[in-house]
Amino acid sequence: MRSVAVLAVSAMLTVSGCEVIQPQPAPTPPPVQVTPPPGPPAVIDTGALRQASWNDLPEWRAEDPAQAWQAFLTSCRAFGNQGAWREVCAAAAGIGNPDRDAARRFFETHFTPFRVARADGGDEGLITGYYEPLLRGSRSASARYRFPVYGVPDDLLVIDLAETYPELKGLRLRGRLEGRRVVPYYDRAQIGQGRAALSGREIAWVDDAIELFFLQVQGSGRVVLESGETMRVGYADHNGFPYRSIGRYLADRGDLPLEKASMQGIQAWARANPDRLTELLNVNARYVFFRELPEGLPGPIGSLGVPLTARRSLAVDPEFVPLGAPVYISSTWPLSSRPLHQLMLAQDTGSAIRGAVRADYFWGYGEEAAREAGRMKQPLRMWVLLPSTFRIQDSGSRTQ
Repeated sequence: MRSVAVLAVSAMLTVSGCEVIQPQPAPTPPPVQVTPPPGPPAVIDTGALRQASWNDLPEWRAEDPAQAWQAFLTSCRAFGNQGAWREVCAAAAGIGNPDRDAARRFFETHFTPFRVARADGGDEGLITGYYEPLLRGSRSASARYRFPVYGVPDDLLVIDLAETYPELKGLRLRGRLEGRRVVPYYDRAQIGQGRAALSGREIAWVDDAIELFFLQVQGSGRVVLESGETMRVGYADHNGFPYRSIGRYLADRGDLPLEKASMQGIQAWARANPDRLTELLNVNARYVFFRELPEGLPGPIGSLGVPLTARRSLAVDPEFVPLGAPVYISSTWPLSSRPLHQLMLAQDTGSAIRGAVRADYFWGYGEEAAREAGRMKQPLRMWVLLPSTFRIQDSGSRTQ
């Protein structure tokens, strides 16, 4: 009977969509204190990590780890008092601002690199890019500003099933009540038709539907208001449906060559086909809800609960790479064969970032960041750095 129950719940998750539980993001002081999310688990039982040596990291001696130092300290603020991270974070706090050689010695002394591998043993994957977009908007609707940025609806249920079914730990079911039944929440098309109870949940109104869509894809952004002030918004929740790529959809239909199905290519297609835009956007049933963030934050808030750092923060799949950990990437610059070898910090997640050797590079804010993020789709190898006090078990398939 228990197996039947688990299968039934799994079927519900398939219908309504599920995702890995993310720590609730919270801004850091000033002006509000962070509530630290859980740190990396004491045991990572994924089988995706294989111990390596520092010589295995391409161009490690040429990289400047000091450039990632502040981002590393930001990770320490989230979980630096937990487990094996307590010692390394305390040691880092006492160093100040190290130069290139001092930072390299620190990581080599306190960390061990692990190659991230796929289930088949291969170590090549994919890295894409994301950024913090800028939209034009208003706090009230008008003929120009008619596309709402919604906060979390009051009738959205988020159900954690792990206490009843440990087999489903890390999964959440999203839905709504219909009588005494829990049913899937409204999809993007239904929300656009006004079927969801979202009146009064508008944070802002913007002037461009495709830019609003990409705000949902990026997960955070800024809105320049008519008053001249700038509002920063961040991910709050979503409606429970799985993400589907509209670029892939356009390519599969023959509307756009696959090599041009970048953010810029999709935007250009949308401008040329305004009568088909709603149909295109509804292909991705997932809908993201936002919250307004306090002023004065140095960057958008990632899933770790700390501000992201441009060109040093990375979104990963936390099933394989622990949030907060340093990660060394080996890739190439967007649309280029020029090597990109860099120390990053795993501080975010994303609905499209699934799998062991999969990452999303945070480019920051501005036109250059948007351009590079939209063009980035490069091969990737990666190594996660874990405190040397972790011990290796099961032939490298498990760390502690």
